[in-house]
Amino acid sequence: MVALENGTMASDDMQTAIDALKAARIVVIKVGSALLVDDKNNAINQTWLAGISEDIAALKSSGASVIVVSSGAIALGSLNLGISQKTLQLEEKQAAAAAGQVTLAHAWMTALATHNIQTAQILLSPDDTETRRRHLNARATITALLSLGAVPVVNENDTVATAEIRFGDNDRLAARVAAMLGADMLVLLSDVDGLYTVNPHDDKNAEHIAMVSSITPDIMNMAGTANASYASGGMVTKLEAARIATSAGCSMIICNGRDPRPLTAIDAGARNTIFTAEASPPTARKKWIAGALSPKGKLVIDDGAITALRQGRSLLPAGVTTIGGNFERGDLIAVESRDGIVIGHGLSAYSANDADRIKGHKSSEIEALLGYRGRDELIHADNIVMNDNGVASDEEMR
Repeated sequence: MVALENGTMASDDMQTAIDALKAARIVVIKVGSALLVDDKNNAINQTWLAGISEDIAALKSSGASVIVVSSGAIALGSLNLGISQKTLQLEEKQAAAAAGQVTLAHAWMTALATHNIQTAQILLSPDDTETRRRHLNARATITALLSLGAVPVVNENDTVATAEIRFGDNDRLAARVAAMLGADMLVLLSDVDGLYTVNPHDDKNAEHIAMVSSITPDIMNMAGTANASYASGGMVTKLEAARIATSAGCSMIICNGRDPRPLTAIDAGARNTIFTAEASPPTARKKWIAGALSPKGKLVIDDGAITALRQGRSLLPAGVTTIGGNFERGDLIAVESRDGIVIGHGLSAYSANDADRIKGHKSSEIEALLGYRGRDELIHADNIVMNDNGVASDEEMR
């Protein structure tokens, strides 16, 4: 047991959540419509929004970057347009989303501006996280915003998505964003304080689960069926989000978001469930690269580049002698020595065509050669795994 500032005692599992949130460098926070929109007043819940904005400001003051995945556009747009959410056809939902996005983005901008925090709106579709090139473009944009100190506010692009091509819920969208950004922590602000053995609304003997280290079939069964009231509130999709996040090296917390300062409440010992990741985001990424079986092409490199890679550095164009295959930016490719030995695999920052044009050149020449300023490296050190005969850093596959 660990003493908290208010004099209460935290269990070891509870302390795990507190410590993990404090240690996280990239935090994704998912906010549902029920928290953000006050149905009684048909407007944004300004008091709650002010509270979560204070929590976000505190996270940023501690050195963390924050991304918000926020629902609420359709609900707000329906209110603005004077239509009922219950009877909306697809095109009406898209119209409501288009109208509501303006209100939603403005609300977040105004609330965070009181803490001198800039915001940016990001609208994503499933293809933006699953199609490799669009994934990389979205990741680069959000990473640039974080480096500039802004808080990206993300939502599904409901104005163009159809019922057949959509995430379907922002829990899974948030998990995809967390995986895409290599986030350390995903926080799902919910109307429940975590996972229970059974639906706590139906069974008074339901037991709260404070920590989940592996998402087994037994754990999935605790969410109930997809049409149960407990599940319709999102527990099934929350567990699916946990599976996505933890497999990418990101821990996840489910907590009751109705507290005016929900993240502060976690730190004070509020009940929650933490799903712990088995590895850090970089390690999970490295394991995925190491386990990929079908490289789309190859780079042949000189001895100097091999030495640099063995020292944990990135692969620069100057060290590349030959390009093989037909690959695109973000594809997995093999890295070979001049005698044909595969020494590693990595994700290319350039297409085969562009890589061929810049091979053997200094990074400072890339813009002149391609007509645009790309990355300095052909494969970044974070995106390459060396084989045993290439020897990576000791931390690489730990």
